[in-house]
Amino acid sequence: MKEILYIVVPCYNEEEMLPISSKALLEKLNSLIKSEKISDDSRIVFVNDGSKDKTWELICKLHDEDYHYSGICLSHNRGHQNALLAGLETSAKYADMIASMDADLQDDINALDEMIDKYYAGNDVVYGVRKSRKKDTFFKRYTAQKFYKMMSEMGSEIVYNHADYRLMSKRAVNALSEYHEVNLFLRGLVPMIGFKSDLVFYERGVREKGESKYPLKKMISFAYEGITSMTLVPIRFVRNLGVCFSILGFMAFVACLVLYFFNIPHMWMFSIISFILFMGGVILFGVGLIGDYVGKTYLESKHRPRYIISDFLNNETKKK
Repeated sequence: MKEILYIVVPCYNEEEMLPISSKALLEKLNSLIKSEKISDDSRIVFVNDGSKDKTWELICKLHDEDYHYSGICLSHNRGHQNALLAGLETSAKYADMIASMDADLQDDINALDEMIDKYYAGNDVVYGVRKSRKKDTFFKRYTAQKFYKMMSEMGSEIVYNHADYRLMSKRAVNALSEYHEVNLFLRGLVPMIGFKSDLVFYERGVREKGESKYPLKKMISFAYEGITSMTLVPIRFVRNLGVCFSILGFMAFVACLVLYFFNIPHMWMFSIISFILFMGGVILFGVGLIGDYVGKTYLESKHRPRYIISDFLNNETKKK
Protein backbone atom coordinates (compact mmCIF):
# COMPACT_ATOMS: atom_id res chain seq x y z
CA MET A 1 0.00 0.00 0.00
CA LYS A 2 1.36 3.40 -1.03
CA GLU A 3 2.04 5.78 1.85
CA ILE A 4 0.65 9.28 2.34
CA LEU A 5 2.88 12.35 1.95
CA TYR A 6 2.01 15.80 3.30
CA ILE A 7 4.15 18.74 2.13
CA VAL A 8 4.14 21.53 4.73
CA VAL A 9 4.75 25.05 3.40
CA PRO A 10 4.81 27.96 5.90
CA CYS A 11 3.55 31.22 4.34
CA TYR A 12 3.83 34.81 5.47
CA ASN A 13 2.70 37.50 3.02
CA GLU A 14 3.20 35.20 0.01
CA GLU A 15 0.42 36.63 -2.13
CA GLU A 16 2.75 37.11 -5.11
CA MET A 17 4.58 33.79 -4.84
CA LEU A 18 1.71 31.47 -3.89
CA PRO A 19 0.15 31.09 -7.39
CA ILE A 20 3.56 30.02 -8.73
CA SER A 21 4.58 27.71 -5.88
CA SER A 22 1.13 26.07 -5.58
CA LYS A 23 1.13 25.15 -9.28
CA ALA A 24 4.67 23.74 -9.18
CA LEU A 25 4.01 21.76 -6.00
CA LEU A 26 0.78 20.28 -7.38
CA GLU A 27 2.57 19.17 -10.53
CA LYS A 28 5.27 17.50 -8.41
CA LEU A 29 2.67 15.86 -6.15
CA ASN A 30 0.72 14.50 -9.14
CA SER A 31 3.90 13.14 -10.73
CA LEU A 32 4.76 11.32 -7.49
CA ILE A 33 1.23 9.91 -7.33
CA LYS A 34 1.36 8.86 -10.99
CA SER A 35 4.68 7.09 -10.49
CA GLU A 36 3.05 5.30 -7.52
CA LYS A 37 5.57 6.57 -5.00
CA ILE A 38 2.85 8.04 -2.79
CA SER A 39 -0.88 7.72 -2.20
CA ASP A 40 -3.47 9.94 -3.89
CA ASP A 41 -4.50 10.96 -0.36
CA SER A 42 -1.31 13.04 -0.17
CA ARG A 43 -1.65 16.79 0.38
CA ILE A 44 0.11 20.15 0.09
CA VAL A 45 -0.43 21.99 3.38
CA PHE A 46 -0.01 25.77 3.29
CA VAL A 47 0.36 27.28 6.78
CA ASN A 48 -0.72 30.91 6.96
CA ASP A 49 1.37 32.58 9.66
CA GLY A 50 -0.81 35.63 10.28
CA SER A 51 -0.25 37.15 6.84
CA LYS A 52 -1.42 40.72 6.28
CA ASP A 53 -2.08 40.31 2.56
CA LYS A 54 -4.40 37.93 0.67
CA THR A 55 -2.38 34.78 1.37
CA TRP A 56 -5.16 33.04 3.33
CA GLU A 57 -7.78 33.95 0.72
CA LEU A 58 -5.61 32.35 -1.95
CA ILE A 59 -5.12 29.23 0.17
CA CYS A 60 -8.91 28.92 0.64
CA LYS A 61 -9.40 29.29 -3.11
CA LEU A 62 -6.79 26.63 -3.86
CA HIS A 63 -8.44 24.29 -1.36
CA ASP A 64 -11.81 24.71 -3.08
CA GLU A 65 -10.30 24.07 -6.53
CA ASP A 66 -8.34 20.89 -5.76
CA TYR A 67 -8.59 18.44 -2.86
CA HIS A 68 -4.81 18.03 -2.84
CA TYR A 69 -4.47 21.49 -1.31
CA SER A 70 -4.92 21.90 2.44
CA GLY A 71 -4.62 24.98 4.61
CA ILE A 72 -3.83 25.87 8.20
CA CYS A 73 -4.43 29.38 9.49
CA LEU A 74 -2.76 30.47 12.72
CA SER A 75 -4.67 32.91 14.91
CA HIS A 76 -1.81 35.43 14.64
CA ASN A 77 1.78 35.65 13.50
CA ARG A 78 3.98 33.24 15.47
CA GLY A 79 7.11 33.16 13.33
CA HIS A 80 8.44 30.70 10.77
CA GLN A 81 9.54 27.98 13.21
CA ASN A 82 6.22 27.84 15.06
CA ALA A 83 4.26 27.90 11.79
CA LEU A 84 6.37 25.04 10.50
CA LEU A 85 5.86 23.05 13.71
CA ALA A 86 2.09 23.62 13.51
CA GLY A 87 2.09 22.17 10.00
CA LEU A 88 4.25 19.20 10.98
CA GLU A 89 2.25 18.22 14.06
CA THR A 90 -1.11 18.62 12.32
CA SER A 91 0.03 16.68 9.25
CA ALA A 92 1.36 13.81 11.40
CA LYS A 93 -2.27 12.97 12.27
CA TYR A 94 -3.01 12.13 8.63
CA ALA A 95 0.29 11.36 6.85
CA ASP A 96 2.93 8.64 6.95
CA MET A 97 5.71 11.04 5.93
CA ILE A 98 5.89 14.83 6.07
CA ALA A 99 8.12 17.08 3.97
CA SER A 100 8.73 20.75 4.75
CA MET A 101 9.95 23.57 2.52
CA ASP A 102 9.59 27.32 2.08
CA ALA A 103 7.01 28.94 -0.17
CA ASP A 104 9.64 30.70 -2.30
CA LEU A 105 10.59 27.33 -3.88
CA GLN A 106 14.29 28.15 -3.75
CA ASP A 107 14.68 24.58 -2.49
CA ASP A 108 14.62 22.13 -5.41
CA ILE A 109 11.28 20.30 -5.28
CA ASN A 110 12.69 17.56 -7.53
CA ALA A 111 14.86 16.46 -4.61
CA LEU A 112 11.65 15.07 -3.08
CA ASP A 113 11.95 11.97 -5.28
CA GLU A 114 15.27 10.99 -3.74
CA MET A 115 14.04 11.93 -0.25
CA ILE A 116 11.09 9.58 -0.60
CA ASP A 117 13.37 6.80 -1.88
CA LYS A 118 15.58 7.20 1.18
CA TYR A 119 12.50 7.21 3.42
CA TYR A 120 11.44 3.86 1.93
CA ALA A 121 15.01 2.65 2.48
CA GLY A 122 14.38 2.95 6.22
CA ASN A 123 15.32 6.54 7.11
CA ASP A 124 13.07 8.46 9.48
CA VAL A 125 14.65 11.83 8.62
CA VAL A 126 16.06 12.90 5.27
CA TYR A 127 17.82 16.28 5.23
CA GLY A 128 17.95 18.49 2.16
CA VAL A 129 21.48 19.90 1.99
CA ARG A 130 22.75 22.59 -0.36
CA LYS A 131 25.58 21.50 -2.64
CA SER A 132 27.11 24.97 -2.67
CA ARG A 133 26.47 28.63 -1.85
CA LYS A 134 27.73 30.10 -5.15
CA LYS A 135 24.51 32.08 -5.65
CA ASP A 136 24.80 33.79 -2.25
CA THR A 137 26.57 37.09 -1.74
CA PHE A 138 30.04 36.87 -0.21
CA PHE A 139 28.73 38.26 3.09
CA LYS A 140 25.84 35.81 3.36
CA ARG A 141 28.00 32.84 2.32
CA TYR A 142 30.76 33.73 4.78
CA THR A 143 28.44 34.38 7.75
CA ALA A 144 26.36 31.23 7.08
CA GLN A 145 29.43 29.02 6.96
CA LYS A 146 30.78 30.56 10.16
CA PHE A 147 27.42 30.07 11.86
CA TYR A 148 27.27 26.34 11.06
CA LYS A 149 30.88 25.89 12.12
CA MET A 150 30.34 27.80 15.38
CA MET A 151 27.19 25.80 16.21
CA SER A 152 29.07 22.53 15.65
CA GLU A 153 31.97 23.66 17.82
CA MET A 154 29.51 24.54 20.59
CA GLY A 155 28.19 20.99 20.59
CA SER A 156 24.97 21.40 18.61
CA GLU A 157 24.14 18.50 16.26
CA ILE A 158 23.33 20.82 13.37
CA VAL A 159 23.56 19.55 9.76
CA TYR A 160 25.92 21.69 7.69
CA ASN A 161 24.21 23.74 4.95
CA HIS A 162 20.77 22.41 5.90
CA ALA A 163 17.89 24.81 6.55
CA ASP A 164 14.32 23.51 6.94
CA TYR A 165 13.99 21.45 3.77
CA ARG A 166 13.59 17.90 5.04
CA LEU A 167 11.37 14.83 5.03
CA MET A 168 10.35 13.16 8.28
CA SER A 169 8.43 10.02 9.12
CA LYS A 170 5.28 10.15 11.22
CA ARG A 171 7.09 8.72 14.24
CA ALA A 172 9.93 11.25 13.85
CA VAL A 173 7.44 14.15 13.96
CA ASN A 174 5.71 12.59 16.97
CA ALA A 175 9.10 12.33 18.67
CA LEU A 176 9.79 15.98 17.84
CA SER A 177 6.49 16.87 19.53
CA GLU A 178 7.94 15.57 22.81
CA TYR A 179 10.23 18.62 22.87
CA HIS A 180 8.07 21.25 24.52
CA GLU A 181 10.32 24.31 24.50
CA VAL A 182 8.85 27.61 23.38
CA ASN A 183 12.12 28.92 21.93
CA LEU A 184 12.23 26.80 18.78
CA PHE A 185 15.26 26.10 16.62
CA LEU A 186 14.20 23.10 14.55
CA ARG A 187 17.54 22.77 12.74
CA GLY A 188 19.07 21.90 16.10
CA LEU A 189 16.14 19.94 17.56
CA VAL A 190 15.47 17.51 14.70
CA PRO A 191 18.98 15.92 14.79
CA MET A 192 18.50 15.38 18.54
CA ILE A 193 15.70 12.88 17.83
CA GLY A 194 18.35 10.31 16.98
CA PHE A 195 16.46 8.17 14.45
CA LYS A 196 18.15 6.86 11.30
CA SER A 197 18.77 9.69 8.84
CA ASP A 198 20.35 10.46 5.48
CA LEU A 199 21.17 13.42 3.24
CA VAL A 200 20.01 14.56 -0.19
CA PHE A 201 22.06 17.23 -1.96
CA TYR A 202 20.55 19.86 -4.27
CA GLU A 203 21.25 23.23 -5.84
CA ARG A 204 19.30 26.14 -4.37
CA GLY A 205 17.49 28.45 -6.80
CA VAL A 206 16.39 32.07 -6.63
CA ARG A 207 13.07 33.57 -5.52
CA GLU A 208 10.85 34.42 -8.51
CA LYS A 209 8.35 36.74 -6.81
CA GLY A 210 8.00 38.66 -3.56
CA GLU A 211 10.63 39.57 -1.00
CA SER A 212 12.83 37.43 1.19
CA LYS A 213 11.39 36.91 4.67
CA TYR A 214 14.92 36.75 6.11
CA PRO A 215 16.69 40.12 5.69
CA LEU A 216 19.96 40.73 7.54
CA LYS A 217 18.24 41.78 10.79
CA LYS A 218 16.12 38.61 10.93
CA MET A 219 19.09 36.41 9.97
CA ILE A 220 21.11 37.79 12.88
CA SER A 221 18.14 37.38 15.25
CA PHE A 222 17.56 33.80 14.04
CA ALA A 223 21.24 32.91 14.49
CA TYR A 224 21.26 34.39 18.01
CA GLU A 225 18.06 32.50 18.85
CA GLY A 226 19.62 29.26 17.63
CA ILE A 227 22.78 29.73 19.68
CA THR A 228 21.03 30.67 22.92
CA SER A 229 18.37 27.97 22.49
CA MET A 230 20.74 25.07 21.89
CA THR A 231 23.84 25.63 24.03
CA LEU A 232 25.18 27.14 27.29
CA VAL A 233 28.58 27.87 25.75
CA PRO A 234 28.02 31.68 25.53
CA ILE A 235 27.34 31.90 29.28
CA ARG A 236 30.43 29.83 30.01
CA PHE A 237 32.41 32.06 27.66
CA VAL A 238 31.30 35.17 29.60
CA ARG A 239 32.24 33.46 32.86
CA ASN A 240 35.73 32.65 31.57
CA LEU A 241 36.01 36.16 30.14
CA GLY A 242 35.27 37.54 33.60
CA VAL A 243 38.10 35.47 35.07
CA CYS A 244 40.51 36.69 32.38
CA PHE A 245 39.64 40.33 32.93
CA SER A 246 39.95 39.94 36.68
CA ILE A 247 43.53 38.84 36.07
CA LEU A 248 44.09 41.68 33.59
CA GLY A 249 42.62 44.12 36.11
CA PHE A 250 45.12 43.03 38.73
CA MET A 251 47.96 43.34 36.20
CA ALA A 252 46.77 46.83 35.23
CA PHE A 253 46.75 47.83 38.89
CA VAL A 254 50.35 46.66 39.26
CA ALA A 255 51.30 48.53 36.07
CA CYS A 256 49.75 51.73 37.41
CA LEU A 257 51.77 51.42 40.62
CA VAL A 258 54.97 51.02 38.59
CA LEU A 259 54.12 54.11 36.52
CA TYR A 260 53.42 56.04 39.70
CA PHE A 261 56.75 55.15 41.27
CA PHE A 262 58.63 56.12 38.09
CA ASN A 263 56.87 59.49 38.09
CA ILE A 264 55.40 59.14 34.60
CA PRO A 265 52.76 61.90 34.63
CA HIS A 266 49.11 61.18 33.86
CA MET A 267 49.77 57.81 32.11
CA TRP A 268 48.19 55.87 34.94
CA MET A 269 45.00 57.93 34.74
CA PHE A 270 44.43 57.22 31.03
CA SER A 271 45.13 53.51 31.42
CA ILE A 272 42.64 53.23 34.28
CA ILE A 273 39.92 55.14 32.40
CA SER A 274 40.38 52.98 29.27
CA PHE A 275 40.29 49.80 31.30
CA ILE A 276 37.16 50.87 33.22
CA LEU A 277 35.31 51.76 30.01
CA PHE A 278 36.28 48.47 28.37
CA MET A 279 35.34 46.43 31.40
CA GLY A 280 32.04 48.29 31.67
CA GLY A 281 31.18 47.23 28.12
CA VAL A 282 32.11 43.59 28.83
CA ILE A 283 30.03 43.56 32.02
CA LEU A 284 26.98 45.04 30.28
CA PHE A 285 27.31 42.50 27.47
CA GLY A 286 27.56 39.64 29.97
CA VAL A 287 24.57 40.86 31.98
CA GLY A 288 22.52 41.21 28.79
CA LEU A 289 23.46 37.72 27.61
CA ILE A 290 22.61 36.14 30.95
CA GLY A 291 19.40 38.16 30.97
CA ASP A 292 18.40 36.60 27.65
CA TYR A 293 18.86 33.11 29.11
CA VAL A 294 16.86 34.04 32.21
CA GLY A 295 14.16 35.53 29.98
CA LYS A 296 13.96 32.32 27.93
CA THR A 297 13.62 30.31 31.14
CA TYR A 298 10.83 32.66 32.25
CA LEU A 299 8.93 32.17 28.98
CA GLU A 300 9.36 28.38 29.16
CA SER A 301 7.97 28.33 32.71
CA LYS A 302 4.70 29.91 31.53
CA HIS A 303 3.91 26.91 29.26
CA ARG A 304 2.15 29.10 26.74
CA PRO A 305 0.96 27.44 23.50
CA ARG A 306 3.48 27.77 20.69
CA TYR A 307 0.69 28.33 18.19
CA ILE A 308 -3.11 28.42 17.97
CA ILE A 309 -4.87 27.16 14.83
CA SER A 310 -7.95 29.18 13.95
CA ASP A 311 -8.85 27.29 10.74
CA PHE A 312 -7.91 23.98 9.16
CA LEU A 313 -8.97 23.08 5.62
CA ASN A 314 -8.47 19.47 4.62
CA ASN A 315 -10.86 17.83 2.18
CA GLU A 316 -11.12 14.11 2.77
CA THR A 317 -13.36 13.50 -0.26
CA LYS A 318 -12.15 13.87 -3.82
CA LYS A 319 -13.70 16.57 -5.97
CA LYS A 320 -14.31 15.76 -9.61
